Amino acid sequence: MHGDVGGPGLQEPLPAALRRLLRRAALDHALSERRRWHLPLVHCGVPGEPHGIFAVRPDESSDHALRADVLAALVRRTQHTADAAPLVWLTRAGPLEAQDVDLEWLAAARQAYAEAGLSLVFVVVNRSGWRDPRSRVERTWARLRRR
Repeated sequence: MHGDVGGPGLQEPLPAALRRLLRRAALDHALSERRRWHLPLVHCGVPGEPHGIFAVRPDESSDHALRADVLAALVRRTQHTADAAPLVWLTRAGPLEAQDVDLEWLAAARQAYAEAGLSLVFVVVNRSGWRDPRSRVERTWARLRRR
């Protein structure tokens, strides 16, 4: 277990395997999204492997219950492919400092994971890195490249 549903989020030092997965999430986003502005996407699963994705559209209304239902469905769909609980990462434009969309989806992920009895790892990802909005643990790179 890497995260804690009710806890403070990721804590240093991070396990090497988790560091690699989170770097992969940031790298995949940097390589696939070149636009300055794009819809936020909620990902659930394992970075680098097939996983569930949900586009957060600003013109569609949603509330906490609907977001939690979306996350619960993504968890059910991806849980069988992961050895551990699937990770949740929100890819979006802009700086890594917490935004409303981050906190709304974090709250939904906390509920969905608590109901499933799973440990939660939730990070926000942009083209330069990732950040846990709970603990503020983050990694950024000047130029993210394949190794």
